[in-house]
Amino acid sequence: MPEQSAGGDCPPLSLLEKAARVMNAFSSTDARLTLTEVVRRSGVPRSSAHRILEQLLGLRWLEREGRGYRLGMGVLELGALAAHHHRLRRAALPHLHELHEATGHLVHLAVLDGAEVVHVARIGGAADTAVPTRVGGRQPAYCTASGKAILAFGDDAVVEQVVRRGLRPRTPRTICRPEVLRSELAAARSRGVAYDHEEAYRGVSCVAAPLRGAGRAIGAVSLSGNGAHRDLDRLAPAVADCARTVWRALFGPGRRTTRPHRPAEAPHPGPVLSPAAMANTLAWLRDSEWV
Repeated sequence: MPEQSAGGDCPPLSLLEKAARVMNAFSSTDARLTLTEVVRRSGVPRSSAHRILEQLLGLRWLEREGRGYRLGMGVLELGALAAHHHRLRRAALPHLHELHEATGHLVHLAVLDGAEVVHVARIGGAADTAVPTRVGGRQPAYCTASGKAILAFGDDAVVEQVVRRGLRPRTPRTICRPEVLRSELAAARSRGVAYDHEEAYRGVSCVAAPLRGAGRAIGAVSLSGNGAHRDLDRLAPAVADCARTVWRALFGPGRRTTRPHRPAEAPHPGPVLSPAAMANTLAWLRDSEWV
């Protein structure tokens, strides 16, 4: 007989809804819950609750304590990451809006997740709907200005990870040779900004500047649009100024340095998560959640 949610006539609970009910059972002040207590608080059948609890143990969202369960380090890490991105987005939004109003072009705030960039913010008008991006959307780092800006001021090991995953063509102008990508990243380090000349989408060009102090980049501010390639060099200083302003809003003036590649001095953005946990967290980023 199929399981039903409270109310009798409602459709059966999905696996995600059951897992959410199990996790919400831990929202009280009781640090440790037994299986019986989880079943009572969540309303999820015992067999389903037990399977979900065991899976959450594997994800490190829960930990076993004797015959009970309590919240694990995975949840704390996710919370820290969400708080970090919340802080980053809140600090950046006023300056992203100013950049959009000053230039008339679409503006993004992006962070790196493995070999991909994820858009944390997207500021544009009705005319920018032709650029197929969204908050929470992902793109390969090697073919985007934001990705190249972050990679250029990041760890060499991350660049090699991107190369190993393959540089597949997205458009006829996508950089698909590792040596060309490395040369492009070196040029970005020298210029302080990175470019995307219709490498991710046909007709869409972009310039991006890294969010960084004396160490590695934790994200990037980019400006893009149809036909923007004609203005990239002119717009690059404004993008770089915006990125510096966002950084100061986050961390204060800090130190300036002429040696950009100093990973050891980078401010740490938060706990290091597994790719799966990172993907789950970044998928939750939506405009309505940050208003």
